Amino acid sequence: MQVSGSDAGCFAGDACQAGGIGLIGASTVIEVEELTKRYGARPAVEGVSFHVERGEVVGFLGPNGAGKSTTLRMITGFLNPTSGRIRVGGLDTLVDPLGVRRQIGYMPEGVPLYPEMRVGEYLRYRAELKEVPGRQSKSRVGAALEAADITDVEDRIIGQLSKGYRQRVGLADALVADPPLLILDEPTAGLDPNQIRHVRELIGSFKGKKTVFLSTHILTEVEAMCERVVIIHKGKLVGEGTPDSLEARTAGEQRVTLVVRGEDGAVDGLIEALHQVPGVSQVAIEALPADGVKALTLSTEAGADVMERVFAQVVEAGVALRQLTREEERLEDVFASLTHAEEEEIRAGLAAPTDVDGVVSESDEDSDEDPEEDNDPDEEDRS
Repeated sequence: MQVSGSDAGCFAGDACQAGGIGLIGASTVIEVEELTKRYGARPAVEGVSFHVERGEVVGFLGPNGAGKSTTLRMITGFLNPTSGRIRVGGLDTLVDPLGVRRQIGYMPEGVPLYPEMRVGEYLRYRAELKEVPGRQSKSRVGAALEAADITDVEDRIIGQLSKGYRQRVGLADALVADPPLLILDEPTAGLDPNQIRHVRELIGSFKGKKTVFLSTHILTEVEAMCERVVIIHKGKLVGEGTPDSLEARTAGEQRVTLVVRGEDGAVDGLIEALHQVPGVSQVAIEALPADGVKALTLSTEAGADVMERVFAQVVEAGVALRQLTREEERLEDVFASLTHAEEEEIRAGLAAPTDVDGVVSESDEDSDEDPEEDNDPDEEDRS
């Protein structure tokens, strides 16, 4: 295998090639078609299709037990699908699994490490397994240590490190061969706020240079780092697109909040006028501690833009306006809407309940994984 890039490594901020091993020229890096994985009669993933383009940072979301880790393990070639097709950089994961792994830096959830090894020793060993040329090994390990911000523990025994440091050793492992594709499963789990910020900045620096596909439960991370989002629930795809497009698609009733100060009569007149504004369905009133100050929350119909009319009514009423804000649909709302839709349909009698054998329970998060499989770090991530 040939590994591209200079001897100095190629990570955050470097002007390097976007694809080190086989992805150069491939516009679609990950292609997933009708992917299904069953354990007996129980589907962990069912009929999932999506794609990831070269240079994108894409977030992979879903509740516990949704099938995220199973999907990632199938993409990386560590688990065979029951049916469907996966191509990575144009290579089929079933036809050429080693070729696929050579293109990927994979950081699994609960990173498997050798606790008795020192950090630098472990990364040199992993670089050798990943066929990094010997003359490049030292510089690649150094670049990975620096990128993961763990140069200060290079000589420490892994088993003596905190969870946050062990997590970052796993990130350095994913980076050490300078792969063109990073697949990261909960990369910030166990990190403190400063460490999370560093990882966010590192992943952000890869945009346009490497392709990143990451799963996480922290929606603010997705909003901060990802250009597109793929959402699965109970093993099925329920949403895909940019955060903005998903927010627009699921937007329902919106709220406008205004805080005003004035005489009771003037405020009462304003409230009456606001009820008459087209698109306003409800006005809720809350008296605030300050004398004469009230907060008004307007419920508005989907797609209604009432801001200018509301402001005009405030001016006409002659009250002082202290605040006027519109509550925007957030990714958190989109996630809740998409992942609760099935349960709401069942309660409404619009859909048949999922058979018990077809539900992946929360305790199975990403049981999704086969319990018979071991957790040897060499088997978990040779990419």
